Amino acid sequence: MQKIGWAKVKKLPPKMLIGDVVPVANEKTLEALIANRYEVMAGYAREMHRATREELAQLKAKGADLAVLKAPKTWLHRGDDKVPAGARSNLVQARAAHPVLDKMVTMREELRPLGLNTSQSREQLAAELADWCSRAEASSIAGLREFSMRLRAVRPPD
Repeated sequence: MQKIGWAKVKKLPPKMLIGDVVPVANEKTLEALIANRYEVMAGYAREMHRATREELAQLKAKGADLAVLKAPKTWLHRGDDKVPAGARSNLVQARAAHPVLDKMVTMREELRPLGLNTSQSREQLAAELADWCSRAEASSIAGLREFSMRLRAVRPPD
């Protein structure tokens, strides 16, 4: 539409800048998380989809029942407030049966408010982010470790 003159771009979202991985998440990492929270959470959702696919592949290889995960896989990457009431019981069952997915959902719910919390100081939020990253990297879940490393490499816009 812009090419034919019907519309023009007024504002673009900030580009997520990736730099070197810092040893510990700090206030600059927090600033980058806040500035790019939609892109960061979309990346986390992609990791959740990948983890779900891996769980399904492992179940399929074992010959286990795939129905436990097939129905709720659509809703695993969504927040609890966005999951329809009918799908909640399936989601609870899937989380109980698959600790990897449960851990990823739990960690997502802990990460989401870090960029939105205004009742704490930046130092407190940066400390919580550093703690979140250390717990993610200490977990046995490859997707969480990789996401935490990428998160620590994100830089705020100039």
